[in-house]
Amino acid sequence: MIKFDDKYFSRFKFTDEQVRKNMDNAEKDLAIARKDQIPEVKFNYAYSAFIKSGIALLSYHGAKVKSVPGHHIKIIETTAELLKDETINDLGNVMRSKRNRDLYDGGIEVTGKECREYIGFAEKVIAKIKQLLLNE
Repeated sequence: MIKFDDKYFSRFKFTDEQVRKNMDNAEKDLAIARKDQIPEVKFNYAYSAFIKSGIALLSYHGAKVKSVPGHHIKIIETTAELLKDETINDLGNVMRSKRNRDLYDGGIEVTGKECREYIGFAEKVIAKIKQLLLNE
């Protein structure tokens, strides 16, 4: 049983519909990332889809994310821990760091190759979470 850090999460009983809506929201962003042609849009929506899928996973486990500094790091760490996949922590933090540089350091460039990698990563995480939700 995972212990959720009270600084970043509060206990909350989500309904099945709320968990499903959180997952649908992640998949909506992933669809935008796949369809759009602008690399920066693809990157931002792939990151958003990834974070939102983590939020869906956390809601499934009865943890509500608090909007406090560092909460994206905790979403990434906890998603990796719950799915027992350290690559989620690695690539998720690469995306988080890149997104922060875009916001606070004057922008970034994203290549088509990076976009394909980030979208593939978000697809993999979302598929794992959906499989978990379907099997329980």
